[in-house]
This record gives sequence, structure tokens and C-alpha cells, in this order.
Amino acid sequence: MFEILLFLFGHYAQIEATPDRNTLAIKLNAAGFEMSEIEQILDWLGNLNEINSPAYPEKLLESHAERVYTTEELHRLDLSGLSFLAFMQQSGMINTVQREWIIHQVMALKESEHVEQQLRWITLVALWSQHPDQSILLLEDLLFNQDATPTLH
Repeated sequence: MFEILLFLFGHYAQIEATPDRNTLAIKLNAAGFEMSEIEQILDWLGNLNEINSPAYPEKLLESHAERVYTTEELHRLDLSGLSFLAFMQQSGMINTVQREWIIHQVMALKESEHVEQQLRWITLVALWSQHPDQSILLLEDLLFNQDATPTLH
């Protein structure tokens, strides 16, 4: 699934530049991706609209409450993932709604290996969709350059 995201980021600098679902599916299939993975990623990308949906109340944006994670979230995200999310939110890169969407997407993944890398990709997708004016290379460098994310104490 994440190989398809790599392909999309390499070919489309802005999410608005991606073709419609059917055309994109044909292009991804022609690039050698399996239709089952293509359908999964297209459904997953379709969930980006949830960030702006009533599923996340507008008041959540104004919330300064501390997030309490479930046992499952703590296990899946682990300390490095939680630190990454805290850093991204405290630095103003993501807001509360984006954080919740990111957590929801990580928890929905079937794969439980390489969660930190997946978390970074999911965050990049959220930022890519919400901030089309941002340079994708700048976001990618910030998210994947291990030296760019300081450890929170």
C-alpha cells in the first residue's frame, strides 16, 4: 500500500492534480500495482474527506484537552509514534482533528509492522490533502529526516 503512496507523491505534487478514481486506478495498474491494493489505497484516500466531515466536531479544533489513548492505541503507536504525534501537534503542523484522523487511519491498518514509518506516511497524506500549497519535498523532508524530529521530554 505504501509503495502506491510513494508512486503518487512522485507523480503528483498536489492532491488536486490526481486524476479521477477510475483513471488513477488504470494508471496504477499500468504501473504494475495489484488491483486489490489499488482499490484499498483509493478507498483509504477517499477517507481524507473525513477530516472535514461532521465525524470530527468543529469544537474539537478548539479543544486543549489532553488526549487519553486506549490500550490498543498505546500498543500500536508505541512511544516513538506518540512522541511524533505530540511533536507534530505542538509545533502546529497538525491540528487536533488531523491527529484524530491520523490515529484512526493507523488503527485501521491491517499491518502492524513498521508502524512509525506508516504513521509518518499517513501524516504526510493528511498534510498533503489539507495544505496543497505546502511543498511536498519540505513536508517529506520534515517527516522522514530522523534528525528533524527532536525527542520530546
